[in-house]
Amino acid sequence: MSKPYRSRLERVGESATATTLELFFDLVFVFALTQVTALMAEDPTWLGLLRGTLVLAVVWWCWVGYSWLSNLVKADEGTARTAMLGAMAAMFLIALAIPEAFDDLPGGLSGPVVFAFCYLLVRAVHLVLFWISAADDPGLRKQLLRFAPTMLGGTLLLLLAAQTSGAAQIGLWVAAVAADYGGTFAIGASGWRLNSAKHFAERHGLIVIIALGESIVAIGVGVTALPISWPVIAAATLGLTVAACLWWAYFDTHVLIAERALAEATGVERASMARSAFSFLHLPLVVGIVMLALGLKKVLNYVAGANGHTVADHLYGPPLWALFGGTALYLFAQAGVSWRCGRNLKPQRLAVGTLLIAVTPLVAFLPALVALAVLAAVLIALIAYEWVHYRGVRDEIRHAEHEPADA
Repeated sequence: MSKPYRSRLERVGESATATTLELFFDLVFVFALTQVTALMAEDPTWLGLLRGTLVLAVVWWCWVGYSWLSNLVKADEGTARTAMLGAMAAMFLIALAIPEAFDDLPGGLSGPVVFAFCYLLVRAVHLVLFWISAADDPGLRKQLLRFAPTMLGGTLLLLLAAQTSGAAQIGLWVAAVAADYGGTFAIGASGWRLNSAKHFAERHGLIVIIALGESIVAIGVGVTALPISWPVIAAATLGLTVAACLWWAYFDTHVLIAERALAEATGVERASMARSAFSFLHLPLVVGIVMLALGLKKVLNYVAGANGHTVADHLYGPPLWALFGGTALYLFAQAGVSWRCGRNLKPQRLAVGTLLIAVTPLVAFLPALVALAVLAAVLIALIAYEWVHYRGVRDEIRHAEHEPADA
């Protein structure tokens, strides 16, 4: 006799890991990051960078909601599977509408309205499934009731923004992001639940990998249909080196320390740490990587001779600040995560981030390829310093034995 269909929701345990459906869901986020980078590349001005950051903040908040939901119930079981696939479809439409999130193209539907409506759909599915999952948890349901107005407020402001343009439109977008993030912060963390520190840290680590992948894709996209040359090879190698340094900075010990701190925390403190260190502070971390991707794309354009550029041309203005400032933002965000998870200040990363900002006006006088070489050299020096200075501590962290909490 065949077994009945399992429509019920299944709880996530402490030792849970990311499911294949969650990885499938993240593929949409990959496309969204590509769209955001392309949006900023089309308009590499300060306004263009601000628009890209606002779009990324909205898309990130959609992803964050499902990272919390899939930490409560298994994403690939019962009703959750269908809901996740439906939300994935709406997320894909959001990503498709990113090029028209601010300026509607002639013909077809209104791009800004489609973006806002699909955002509402993604958030509504999330809230409904979260409510169903909290059937036996009055505390969580109270928190969801406090949370609902932030979602409705953010969506309403995006719909209003779709009917405007210029400064008013940007102001409404800023207000929408503030409503979502500020409202979530204001209601506190006491009602949220985090069942698995391992799963939560892994999900965010995968997103960092995805974002770093976008920076590598940007290197290749920057020279598409252009002849390969020694300057292109040099720039691509330097760009990959920069991405590898950022990978090292996150995955060598940083994420291990954060995950273990989250695992040791309990109750409200665990939820508060997850919200601050992961949901909030990983946004500037991802924004920094996307900014870096934009800068790398422009450097490769320059050295490959695109649009009349030569290898001697200087990178300047917003693309240069995206390259150096994005990397600095990444390091600052990591320092913030370390401080929240273990009161570890990481002064060397704060110092390097500050140095990168300080030298940005100076490297504007250098050819783009040389500026990229300076960035790579600074990051290599940071990684080498930490590898030598913290060798003993690093070895202890990476090879410490940890038993699962529910073992």
